[in-house]
Amino acid sequence: MTVFRGLALVLILSCFSTCCLPTVSSVTSDSDGFLQCLSENIPSGLIYTQAASNFIDVLVSSVRNPRLFSNATVRPLCIVTPVDVSHVQAAVRCGRANGVRLRVRSGGHDYEGLSYRSERADEVFGVVDLSNLRAITVSAGDERPMPTAWVDSGATLGELYYTIAKNNSELAFPAGICPTIGVGGHFSGGGIGMMMRRFGLSIDNVLDAKLVNASGDIVDRAAMGEDHFWAIRGGGGESFGIVVSWKVSLVRVPSTVTAFNIFKTVDQGAIDVLTRWQDVAPDLPSDITIRVIVQGQRATFQSLYLGTCSDLVPMLNGSFPELGMTSADCLEMTWLQSAAFFNFWNRHTPVEALLNRKTSLSTFTKNKSDYVRRAIPKEAWSNIFPWLTMSGAGMIILEPHGGFIGTIPAGATPYPHRSGVLYNIQYITFWSSGDDGSSAMTWISSFYDFMEQYVSENPRETYVNYRDLDIGENMVVNDVSSFDSGRVWGEKYFAGNFRRLAAVKWAVDPTDYFRNEQSIPPQQSTAASKRRRSGKRSD
Repeated sequence: MTVFRGLALVLILSCFSTCCLPTVSSVTSDSDGFLQCLSENIPSGLIYTQAASNFIDVLVSSVRNPRLFSNATVRPLCIVTPVDVSHVQAAVRCGRANGVRLRVRSGGHDYEGLSYRSERADEVFGVVDLSNLRAITVSAGDERPMPTAWVDSGATLGELYYTIAKNNSELAFPAGICPTIGVGGHFSGGGIGMMMRRFGLSIDNVLDAKLVNASGDIVDRAAMGEDHFWAIRGGGGESFGIVVSWKVSLVRVPSTVTAFNIFKTVDQGAIDVLTRWQDVAPDLPSDITIRVIVQGQRATFQSLYLGTCSDLVPMLNGSFPELGMTSADCLEMTWLQSAAFFNFWNRHTPVEALLNRKTSLSTFTKNKSDYVRRAIPKEAWSNIFPWLTMSGAGMIILEPHGGFIGTIPAGATPYPHRSGVLYNIQYITFWSSGDDGSSAMTWISSFYDFMEQYVSENPRETYVNYRDLDIGENMVVNDVSSFDSGRVWGEKYFAGNFRRLAAVKWAVDPTDYFRNEQSIPPQQSTAASKRRRSGKRSD
């Protein structure tokens, strides 16, 4: 058994009574009472109030985007940094008792910073920062059909990858590229990555979870029920409780995998190759993923193949000759080395670099996303590429779907973008300190509007892990998020799964304790409403 550094979760019930907790709406926010309650139930060294000299240091420790951190940022009343689950339970119960809501941060990569800030100037809230809860325990390998691991929400993807591969170099887990992303947020939104065509999303490989619910109780899959377990696997963070740990099924990878970066400029036929890529990439064997990064007048075709160069070259020469791939492009390495390569773009980067959790406040960013279900014509790409040379221009990243991910029903998890999706588009713009970012923000907004004609519609689909407040925010009515306002943005993230998510929210958190500007609003299901009107109950 391998255990990653960090304290293992200790499932200790808090001294609070679990019954008769008041709703937040029935209690006027009592900041002093909340802080006093925390101090009585959590070691003082784990609580950072605004008066603490190191409060700002702790707050920015996981801020990944300085656009979301300034003197105008609405900051938490305090930050709690639990080292076991009883501290998370105490924070929830103190919050409920004193009318103070909580926001939850694992890696700090929320694209709108909602894990540590509020858009509402009058909101009183605390932050539960899970970065100290990052234990990873890999099974001994005798499980069937596959070994498993328990990973705490505060662990990063880099820490997860490193721990798995150091335990067994032919085991892995399908998730994203950036190693500093926190497991908790990544899994909560789905988890796309370079192996999803072969093994599915991260959430397709989650077997169990431990969650602190709105009453402050710790529950696992059996105790929370299948609807609740369904919702946390892709339904967006901070709607259904605080997931503190996840049990995942690991996947087998060969001892040698092959990666490559092939660059094509517009003068070298990038538009022709990219146009063809749209048809080829989703239909290739599931062992290979080729994504595309377009910046300026150059497209980078970046690939992971779960096999050797000698097999890859003839495969691509037969199915995608336009790419012009040769054995000279092959970079053979271990799967763990490929995880470092795709983030750092250097095959010689040591795999230990995946363990670096440090953040930087040097680059400001704004992101948006789309899904494409019909290939964009070549003529359209000729009109798209000039956008990448305009003032404020950033880049786009195209992630192919198809393969195994496309065989899973849209309702199997909250992530609905399955069958029929060719690829996802992520739009990214960035600027440095000293630049007001106006050109970049104008560019990404205008480019996104321009792309509407080429992407999915009714709804225009968007990936919840690329959170974007431009598509809508919750309105709060009688201290509960409005279902109608939630639908505006929710159906773009979740399509037909949004109503089921709202029904689960009603069942597990009807007073809307766990909420932010894009959390799932509670809405009684039609069936439950009929039972209520008829006087019948659901057992």
